[in-house]
Amino acid sequence: MSNTSTNPTPTDGVTPAPRIDQPVEPSAVAQGQQAPSGQAQGTEQHGARAHSDGGWDTKVPVQTRSERPQSGDLDAFPPVTGREVNWKFAPLAKLQPLLDGGLDGSAYRFLARQTEGADVEWGRSDDPVVGSAGLPEDRAAAAAWTARDAVLKVTVKATDAHESISITRSDFGTSARAAHTVITAEQHAQGIVVIDNRGSALLSENVEIVVRDGARLTVVSLQDWDDDAVHVSTQFAEVGRDAFLKHVVVSLGGDVVRVNPSTHLGAQGADTEMYGVYFADAGQYIEQQVYVNHDAPNTRGRVNYKGALQGEGAHTVWIGDVLIGRAGDGTDSYEQNRNLVLTDGTRADSIPNLEIETGNIEGAGHASATGRFDDEQLFYLQARGIPEEEARRLVVLGFLVEVIQKIGAPELEERLIAAVEQELADGRTAVAAAEPEAEQADA
Repeated sequence: MSNTSTNPTPTDGVTPAPRIDQPVEPSAVAQGQQAPSGQAQGTEQHGARAHSDGGWDTKVPVQTRSERPQSGDLDAFPPVTGREVNWKFAPLAKLQPLLDGGLDGSAYRFLARQTEGADVEWGRSDDPVVGSAGLPEDRAAAAAWTARDAVLKVTVKATDAHESISITRSDFGTSARAAHTVITAEQHAQGIVVIDNRGSALLSENVEIVVRDGARLTVVSLQDWDDDAVHVSTQFAEVGRDAFLKHVVVSLGGDVVRVNPSTHLGAQGADTEMYGVYFADAGQYIEQQVYVNHDAPNTRGRVNYKGALQGEGAHTVWIGDVLIGRAGDGTDSYEQNRNLVLTDGTRADSIPNLEIETGNIEGAGHASATGRFDDEQLFYLQARGIPEEEARRLVVLGFLVEVIQKIGAPELEERLIAAVEQELADGRTAVAAAEPEAEQADA
């Protein structure tokens, strides 16, 4: 028998404290009524009344990433209004179908290439591995969590080889879908997992990553969607004792792409490197909210995200949160974001945040910068006979390739470099096509 009750009626004459979602009624004095005898009149004696502040004294917004509620229940999260700190930049009209629930969470077709020590298989929605790395922190993730009918389980086994698996997903279609993936690196395993997203999609998903003690795992999430795709991905990792996770997010295609990776370093010696590369074209929205939680002694974290923007209405958002908890003695952490603006009419929002709850650390820091081409770099290249367009191409590639080369998969790195070059070429074509129209309008 359950002994849980909802909103119990007080029997001892004491009024219970209001819930966080319950406004407090203004006091009698605040409503202009006569205060009980012996009670201070405050401003009432002057014909004024105290302001109730709308009950906000009991509805303080969540200020830090570590305080956000976690739940796999969609009803635990109120409807998104756009005023929330983690949704204020997002184009909600395009994301709304993924926030309302009722998503199709059935199994989908995919293509997998794998070595002998890496397995991929479908599991049931109630598989015990679900929830191994964490729980949703927002309504989109909870909607996908609630809707899952199948779970894609990826396992990297502990062998003498460096195992690899590549999963290509290109058949989601245009209806609202949900997906759930759990990636597990067994104790002392080594390998790389690539999730390659292509085609059209209206998708909200959760990706759990579990790195057991002593394992070394690289996970690459590649968003190379068609221009109409809308993709929301919540990715959370749990890194074990003396284990290492390299997490790479590459976002090139799609209309709206929002990838939020978080890593919990909950065991001594846990180590993570989180990289990101993104290229936003005209009208494209790309967002990343990165979180590293140092929750154990002697952990290490490195975050480095780089992006380029070109074309009218290109918009990128990067929010980096790092928490060094009270148990995080000996932490070594640093995060940075760099954005390169190639044309007018773009917008890059970059917000690094750092919370430190213990002073006994090795070091911690963060940095953010957004700017246009370095004229000195262009001048240096042009002075050596390189045409301006080629010089710009070299500068952009040099800016982004630093992160691309961190992946450690030569074939994939070559493909991404070619994709960046194509983005640059398409952007130049679009700008050239728009220039005659602008001249005609000016005339």
